[in-house]
Amino acid sequence: MKSDGVEALYLETHNWGKAAQFFRALGFELDFETDHNSGLLRNGDGAYLFVAEVPEDRPTGMQVVIKVPAEDTFDAGAPVEVVSPFEDTHFGTREMSVRDPDGRTWILQAPPGK
Repeated sequence: MKSDGVEALYLETHNWGKAAQFFRALGFELDFETDHNSGLLRNGDGAYLFVAEVPEDRPTGMQVVIKVPAEDTFDAGAPVEVVSPFEDTHFGTREMSVRDPDGRTWILQAPPGK
């Protein structure tokens, strides 16, 4: 399987407003904002940022999302540990989680299934 590179960075924050302000000061433009303290920001043609607010008592995290051209391009025989198989997302794509040799989890994102 070949990837199409980094699709996005998923970031968690304790303050959506301050995080959005920070990235806008760095030249990102707000593409859209949700009604639950999250949103998507872009800066040119590179990977986009999706920032989501989490409760103060929860640690923040960050996830790299790798784009794959289609779900069926993933070789189940590849030396990749599958954490969770492809599933539909609420935003219209399919995502799968895999683990690298050092224990990091990566998200593979494919277009919707046919």
